[in-house]
Amino acid sequence: MKLRALPVLAGAAILALGLAACSGTAEATGASDAEASSTASGFAVDENTLVFGVVPDSVDTETNYQPLMDYIAEITGKSVEYHESTDYAALIEAAVAGKVDVASFSGFTYVTATNNGAKLTPISSIVTEEGQEPGYFSQAIVPADSDISSIDDFAGKKVCFVDPSSTSGYLFPSYNLIEAGIDPKTDITPVFAGKHDVSVQKVGEGVECEVGFAEDSEVEKSDAVKVIDETMVPGAPLVYSLTLPDDVAQKLIDGLSEITIDDIIAAGIDSADTDSFRSVFFATKPVDDAYYDLIRDICKETEAEQCQG
Repeated sequence: MKLRALPVLAGAAILALGLAACSGTAEATGASDAEASSTASGFAVDENTLVFGVVPDSVDTETNYQPLMDYIAEITGKSVEYHESTDYAALIEAAVAGKVDVASFSGFTYVTATNNGAKLTPISSIVTEEGQEPGYFSQAIVPADSDISSIDDFAGKKVCFVDPSSTSGYLFPSYNLIEAGIDPKTDITPVFAGKHDVSVQKVGEGVECEVGFAEDSEVEKSDAVKVIDETMVPGAPLVYSLTLPDDVAQKLIDGLSEITIDDIIAAGIDSADTDSFRSVFFATKPVDDAYYDLIRDICKETEAEQCQG
């Protein structure tokens, strides 16, 4: 197994592709003034409620995020309403429509949503271990007893991805396949599992998917697969809506920019003091929009339709 370090892709060769894909704005999408201002009305629901959106990437999503939602309620004095979309595209649509106040996105989902006019900005990214920097691994996996040892051998295979808007479950895997000389649109049979844990499960079974991709936190839970390659991807952002009142936005920024699990527990959120939450949260580290420029570059390199505004 090798740790794949991605190069910075910006430069003349990429710019020459001439894609509007990952540089869109609300104006570039052709949105009318009325459409552009439709989300600029404050709260998604009302002034007493914050809608918290999440990427639907595992069966444990709501349980994993409950302590963080409880903490957001504590620091803002608002009720926090959980919003899990049926898939990544539905979450993006909700964000563009102004139906989300604060959210945990994947980097790719954030870029896609903002390209399509969502008025969001990052606050921070969650890290799961002390001393860790934002980021996690997109892992290429095969059944535990497989003889496949390289992405080069994925050609002609049934390949499990997570979702067309998943950073670690589609965008970066597509780039790595292209780098290996494999066209993800024609040289494999793609299967979209919908969630990272389901992708792991299907690859482990070796029937519907012979090989695949998923994020490291779900892969490490399974003995049925093994990792044959991995790539570090930008950490998933916690974002907030730019339409929120300044005082509420500032509470979110102050409370989520650089917080530890001990800080959350000290705020009275007893539900954070559990092994399950500790497995997915240690602290947050600040990130900004420019942090996701690598994703924009990968968008251009792969010509991913999901990037387009």
